[in-house]
Amino acid sequence: MTLKEILDKTTAFFRDKKIETPRLDAELLLAHGLKLDRIQLYLRHDQPMKEDELVILRDLVRRRAQGEPVAYIVGTKEFFGLPFEVSPAVLIPRPETEHLIEESLAWAKNKKSDLKIIDLGCGSGCIGLTLLKKFPEAQLLAVDMSAQALEVAQRNAKALEVSDRTLFVQADAADENLVMSNFKNFMRQDTVDILVSNPPYIATSDPSVEENVKKFEPSSALFAEDDGLALLKQWSQIYGQHLASEGLMLMEMGMSQGDKMGAHFANLALFNEVRVIKDLSGHDRVIRGVKHG
Repeated sequence: MTLKEILDKTTAFFRDKKIETPRLDAELLLAHGLKLDRIQLYLRHDQPMKEDELVILRDLVRRRAQGEPVAYIVGTKEFFGLPFEVSPAVLIPRPETEHLIEESLAWAKNKKSDLKIIDLGCGSGCIGLTLLKKFPEAQLLAVDMSAQALEVAQRNAKALEVSDRTLFVQADAADENLVMSNFKNFMRQDTVDILVSNPPYIATSDPSVEENVKKFEPSSALFAEDDGLALLKQWSQIYGQHLASEGLMLMEMGMSQGDKMGAHFANLALFNEVRVIKDLSGHDRVIRGVKHG
């Protein structure tokens, strides 16, 4: 059986399984299993498959057919044009989260270059580490409760060559004293220029969460009390007071949480600008606050 035949057969199998992107998933898994770039699948389309290669590919296809995300199977996911290692210890980066990067870049125009950044609940590190790549003189404090998540984030920092500008702290983000003491010691300043976070924001009773998300991704990074608002409110209240003059706070949120989070940010009486940013589907996605100057 040739590589093309395997690719076509896998695509048809995934389509029958109602997988949303059958061809793309088949390409990614076959390229990973055969240790090839995706383009090589077509350049070598008539190459016969060896039995040991088929054994590897069958296992990858079986895992995907059972619902396991491709990113966990291959161990990587692209975010804002950069490759990030992922594992079941961290959420898989989503395109919607890239709004946090875009808003940070827009805000930072004509600002100082040595920005001091906090990423709360950093997971794989995709948000904070991407900002370090975009701001070559910036420094980052990356916080997560999970030791396993921080191990992934540390490997990503090393791969992206930004480890020297990053301090990882294993802590509950609500532990203000621990987080800020580490921040001040590392940054040599008391105030935060940019705070970014993709906290758990899904209500525990939300029926719309995909079964495979609940099955494979870490629940501690997904769900929060108070209809998903608990940590969004708590973390913003704690760290809003630590923002620098004209500092920026960006937090990803659920698609129907904009009104409540907008009101919450306004009630903090810290921001002279509060805005709800919508994603490409028109859903609430990011709450943005800029502090009084």
